[in-house]
Amino acid sequence: MSENSGIPELPNIFAILAEKFPGNVFFKFIYLWENVSFSLLIVLVLGILAFFACRRRGFMPGNRLQAAVEMIVEGLDDFVCGIMGPKGRRFTPFIGTLFIYILCMNLSGLIPFMKSSTASWSTTLALALCVFFYVQYTAIRELGFLGYLDHLAGQQRGVLAFTIILPLFMLILHILTELIRPISLSLRLRGNIWGDEVLIALLAGFGIKGLPLLFFNMLMGILASVVQASVFCLLTTIYLALVLNHEEEVIE
Repeated sequence: MSENSGIPELPNIFAILAEKFPGNVFFKFIYLWENVSFSLLIVLVLGILAFFACRRRGFMPGNRLQAAVEMIVEGLDDFVCGIMGPKGRRFTPFIGTLFIYILCMNLSGLIPFMKSSTASWSTTLALALCVFFYVQYTAIRELGFLGYLDHLAGQQRGVLAFTIILPLFMLILHILTELIRPISLSLRLRGNIWGDEVLIALLAGFGIKGLPLLFFNMLMGILASVVQASVFCLLTTIYLALVLNHEEEVIE
């Protein structure tokens, strides 16, 4: 069931199937879990594309699909390494997968009878929590548990290290900052994509008169989809870079 009941929303394929076949348990199930269903559908499509792109690997791309995928991967690697340096290459698979997955989910809402799963907070919060736990795992793995606590306390040195109030204050402040990050990440992405979907549904209700505005908003929706996926992954890269920068300070 749509979580945005009472708000304009274009019909999607799962909602249509559930309405046309009310006695079908499977169609009813995928409609009740439509956000998860569309997310899994994007996973399936990306998996098929990845299979064909990697089926005949070679030194030179064998077809246009492989060339396109190679160009995207190189672009994502340059994006990550441009912020984190060469050490960031090991994070390219995680950040790159996030970007491609989020971008495809964002754009799917612009396709007739499809829906953007990222218009649901449950989807964006799940993605943000993946980032949150991965950043914490990376911090503990790179710094060690005590080094991680030192990182949270602001790495106080000298006389400041022997005080209690300042390290404790920094520790509490840093913990609150870490906990707020997944909320801000998820709400930013969800709010922008959901707003675009609602606006498209409103303009579609005007019929032929609304076509110029609808076309313009579709173009803006494509731009917003790319920007929001980029912002999500940019912030993820920065969160990881902050941890690695602390690692270098500890080593020095």
